[in-house]
Amino acid sequence: MNAATFDTDLSLFKYDNLEQLPPEYRDLDESERADRIGAALETLGDDVVVLGHNYQRREIVEHADFVGDSYQLSKQAAEADAEYVVFGGVTFMAESADIITDDDQTVILPSMEASCPMAGMAEALQVDAAWAELTAETDADIVPVTYMNSYADLKAFCAEQGGLVCTSSNAGRAFEYALDRGETVLFMPDKHLGENTAHAMGLAEETVAWDPWDPDSKDASRIVDNDVILWEGYCQVHERFRVEHVEAVREEHPDANVIVHPECRREVVEAADEAGSTADITRAVEEADPGETWAIGTEVHLTNHLQRWHPEVNVVPLCGDSCMDCNAMRQIDPNYLTWVLEELVEGRERNVIEVDPEEKELAELALDRMLSI
Repeated sequence: MNAATFDTDLSLFKYDNLEQLPPEYRDLDESERADRIGAALETLGDDVVVLGHNYQRREIVEHADFVGDSYQLSKQAAEADAEYVVFGGVTFMAESADIITDDDQTVILPSMEASCPMAGMAEALQVDAAWAELTAETDADIVPVTYMNSYADLKAFCAEQGGLVCTSSNAGRAFEYALDRGETVLFMPDKHLGENTAHAMGLAEETVAWDPWDPDSKDASRIVDNDVILWEGYCQVHERFRVEHVEAVREEHPDANVIVHPECRREVVEAADEAGSTADITRAVEEADPGETWAIGTEVHLTNHLQRWHPEVNVVPLCGDSCMDCNAMRQIDPNYLTWVLEELVEGRERNVIEVDPEEKELAELALDRMLSI
């Protein structure tokens, strides 16, 4: 099992072309920027499509052509065939859009600072070094699987090593794909999604978490005989949820249906009634009967959207006032959206996300493998 053959860099240094918001855009009020965004979109017409991730604030999604989860949005951008794709999300999402859209489509990330912390917990350079340690300790085949919430070069690394990408909805099928082709799955970067998936598959006793950056605890020889190796990474939003939040919402709303994202801790998923992706959470509320109560365990902006979109359902955040938004998603400020759109009107492209061609080809292979399962 060889190391990656393509050159890569830490995500911090990949996009040195990204720019900060010009000073003249920093003090726009909501009314002014809404008018200016609307005017820019009218001028650009079908040349631009705006994507708003479920975790974006209201002021972003109300201007979006499509709202949804990251991979769904990328597919919709490819089908729209607009010249410009403005992605209200984080860096790895814009990269995924660049991978699957046509070469004549340009992907723009409004803010240079919208970088997912969990994706940064498994940089391809770091994984490559850890891969060398793991494969040196066994002759068994290890198959890497990366969550969609990862950078393009890690997706490319997985493809090169015979692995693939997964979403929160098809992680179990991705594990089956890997175990059909090897003895061990290395799953990155979200240990909680990996643990919940392994548990659902009856592999809890053959699963181990490994922190390759802790010199006091890491020992590759100790873990390579397990069926599932979980990388030490997590979502900073979903890890905040606790069992006591579930207990508190049940006490306040005895008839509540509790649904949480599978990036939550195992004990939170066990305490909830259901676990599912943002699409699953949205669908649960859409299909709810009027008057039902649904407590939502995910990033708070999706909860806020569902409250607005479905006033006939009692939608409550699982952890009440202690719920916090995603700091990375928060960086897509509406003022940034105003700026990049007005620059496009003037013929200037700002904050373009472009994946290296070799990485792009391999990452697309990892995505194709996912689509085949």
